[in-house]
Amino acid sequence: MKKFLAVLMALSAFISSGFAQDDEIRPAAVGISFSLTDFATASRIRTTSLSQVLGNKRWAKFREMSPGLGINYFKGLKKHIDFAGTLNATFTRYPFPNKATPSSDKFLLSADATMNFKMFSEKYWVQPYLIAGLGGHMYGGKYFGAYLPTGLGLKVNFYDETHLFITSQYRVPVTTETANYHFFHSIGIAGRVGKKKEPKVIEPPKPPVDTDKDGIIDSLDKCPTVPGLKKYDGCPVPDTDKDGINDEEDKCPTVAGLARYQGCPIPDTDKDGINDEEDKCPTVPGLARYQGCPLVDTDGDTVPDEEDKCPTEKGLPENNGCPTLEQFKFDAGKVQFVTGSATLTKVAMAELDKGAKIMQEHPTLNVSIEGHTDNTGTPALNQKLSEKRAAAVKAYLVKKGVSADRLTTTGYGQTQPIADNKTTAGRAANRRVEFKIGN
Repeated sequence: MKKFLAVLMALSAFISSGFAQDDEIRPAAVGISFSLTDFATASRIRTTSLSQVLGNKRWAKFREMSPGLGINYFKGLKKHIDFAGTLNATFTRYPFPNKATPSSDKFLLSADATMNFKMFSEKYWVQPYLIAGLGGHMYGGKYFGAYLPTGLGLKVNFYDETHLFITSQYRVPVTTETANYHFFHSIGIAGRVGKKKEPKVIEPPKPPVDTDKDGIIDSLDKCPTVPGLKKYDGCPVPDTDKDGINDEEDKCPTVAGLARYQGCPIPDTDKDGINDEEDKCPTVPGLARYQGCPLVDTDGDTVPDEEDKCPTEKGLPENNGCPTLEQFKFDAGKVQFVTGSATLTKVAMAELDKGAKIMQEHPTLNVSIEGHTDNTGTPALNQKLSEKRAAAVKAYLVKKGVSADRLTTTGYGQTQPIADNKTTAGRAANRRVEFKIGN
């Protein structure tokens, strides 16, 4: 008991202060802990093996460990990383390597600084974490040693101000003459230091203002300085589109129009951008150069034949009237290669089999195969690799029965990225083959 009192008195001078933190970052906290220093179990593991110690239940008993007291400081750096500092004192017989064990207990003061890597942020009650850091000790007032503390920890929040922590470290010696392998277990209570973050005070809303005294408050009044009517949001009877026809008589109050169309613009019945007065085919969408009448659209994809690069295959206007392979459920993203080569993967071959079938079913379609890479390597090597990959795709399709004159290849190397090459996912997206259909 006298030893414990001496340790407690030695530690009482080290308690410090901190400051408040964000809700998900651990606030500064100090605590006190009870510890057990265990040289026996570490020695048995090193002289036999961990499996034998576990199998024979040769973990050290409490009487073989040295109890101690410590003070602890914690400070969150990020949501999942905390700094921890520990100062611990105990009386023990330190088994120095290659030296006789002391005949009596002596004072051991140890201190370490560690990083705690947490699974969860502060908003969770229970937080397991990994421990790694650097520590040192002074034994008997004259032996100094250094060690690396590694281990596991558990933090349990009781309230906003207090939490329980439990740690178990395996300390690996750095100074092999004055430090030895041992376990260090501790349990303690810590509390927040410094002021807690004050909640933001929200000012009460200001009373509503009605500047023009028309019974409609300014926040809802579109004409706050001119008296108006509620049905016009506080404005006088308006002419919103400024076409000379007030909104009560205007059938198109937000679009400027003509009186003969009751305030509406000249209509465009077929919505082709040519008003009915100038449209020779007012009920059928057409083109201005044909006075509103349509051109022939053989495949019915809304792209006139004279502009359609694939006039017999229904496609997309944005693709010049040609379809895309995606329309046929072909997934270009699956066309991948063995890393750093132009060798197709099995998944890529299976997808290209689908592509070959599609082209055989649509013999009028031609495909441009474009190879791309990320920026790993030199631009020259990436250019060659992209060309080889495009050529490998063409060769496979030809092998599957597609005529070679329907396929063209181009390599763009790393010049046309579609994602950020600084990330793994971005580089993966840039390593691609694109397929463009033409006629």
